[in-house]
Amino acid sequence: MGTKPTPRSALAAARSRTPLRSIHGNGHGSGHGTGYGTGYGTGLFADCPDLLGTPFSYAREEEIYGEGEDAEFVYRVVEGAVRSHKVLSDGRRQITGFHLAGSLFGFEQGDVHWHTAEALADTRVLIFQRRPIERAATHSAEVACQLWSMATANLRDAQDLTLLLGRRSAQERLAAFLVEVDGRFGGTGTFALPMTRRDIADYLGLTIETVSRTFSQLEEDGALRRSGGRQITLHRARLRHVVEN
Repeated sequence: MGTKPTPRSALAAARSRTPLRSIHGNGHGSGHGTGYGTGYGTGLFADCPDLLGTPFSYAREEEIYGEGEDAEFVYRVVEGAVRSHKVLSDGRRQITGFHLAGSLFGFEQGDVHWHTAEALADTRVLIFQRRPIERAATHSAEVACQLWSMATANLRDAQDLTLLLGRRSAQERLAAFLVEVDGRFGGTGTFALPMTRRDIADYLGLTIETVSRTFSQLEEDGALRRSGGRQITLHRARLRHVVEN
């Protein structure tokens, strides 16, 4: 087995124009220099053309960074999905967030990562060095405002999760979660869940059995329809009624 490659090796590969490889070097993933676009191109923000990212790929279940590792890089999801989590003192896993296409993740208040991030599926990202972003924020009000907006959105998400875990029933938690995911996929009401039932359970503070049972209850009530794999069609009005009542 080889040593674990890092985002630094991706940046070096890009500079030398050598092929990128999967971060664990296990042959499952590969990096490509084309096809990366989320409305930002390879830029961090649409109106900050100087902050360019390096394309990199991760295979399903590959670790992107670990808790306690140096937070030298910031990531934007181009395609696929990422989960972040912490392992609690009793060995249980608490998922703290899901990052879908367009999401920026990996920015930390301190110098190390507080969570572990892993790819939920084959995932493509853009990698940005953190220090140039911080320097740009000291000289550009636009960059500073973008980072402030990102920080406040992350705080709001954390507050929403705290409320969800502390004051909601299992049905309310799952319904609210599905409405949120639908919104992040464009609000069409039909999407494929990138996460497993166990992932959902570890995010909502439920058991996998409770998640399975609650999916069935919501389907029996006509609030959603499952059609093979993880494909789901929502009856959004009924789901919102569950959340709001």
